[in-house]
Amino acid sequence: MKEKHAKNHQNLHDFVLGFADGLTVPFALTVGLSGLGARKLLIIGGLAELFSGSLSMGLGAYLAAITDRQQYQTELRRELDEVEEIPEQEVEEVYDILCSYGPDRQTAKPYLEALCKNKRQWVRFMMDLELKIDQPRGRDAFWSGVTMGMAYLFGGILPMVPYFAFTNVYHALYTSIGVTFVILVLFGYLKASLFGATALQSFISAVYTLAIGAAAAGASYGIVYGINHSSI
Repeated sequence: MKEKHAKNHQNLHDFVLGFADGLTVPFALTVGLSGLGARKLLIIGGLAELFSGSLSMGLGAYLAAITDRQQYQTELRRELDEVEEIPEQEVEEVYDILCSYGPDRQTAKPYLEALCKNKRQWVRFMMDLELKIDQPRGRDAFWSGVTMGMAYLFGGILPMVPYFAFTNVYHALYTSIGVTFVILVLFGYLKASLFGATALQSFISAVYTLAIGAAAAGASYGIVYGINHSSI
């Protein structure tokens, strides 16, 4: 039987994070600004946040991936040095790792001896099982930034479409809420399903996603409404 595992996990993670933020933040902002009743101001503010947020998310993902790559290279050099300079200590660490899975030292010894004959594989073993650091792929940083930035842009533009279609702010607001409600539920369900969740777990994810979006929108609307009707 072929095992089922999620592929392209990092790309999916970047898309989910970008889309979730894009769907929630601009939606909450436009709901808040709708309390002012000014359609032009709402569209300008929403688009400004949408594009600046997309660039910020993309750049943040890119820098995070660069940092991961630098960390991997630093730890790789350190492990290479330790294998050369303190091999006895590294051997004991391999024993500790192998024995933690059940075998005793005598059983693990043949594997350890074979492993330590190849220093490249020895270091790889330590990176994978001692430090638990995955080797970043060559183009991860660029594509991570692009994926997250575009996902944010795509998620954020959806709640704004009704404001371009309707001249009445409140008609657009109610339509945007309805559209976003459906998208939040579908997104919450599908993102859990793609990561292998059960139907019940996916349903709970949909409810959580909807609740977070509703809370953000309600808070934004309440803040803008309160300030607009205050003496400030």
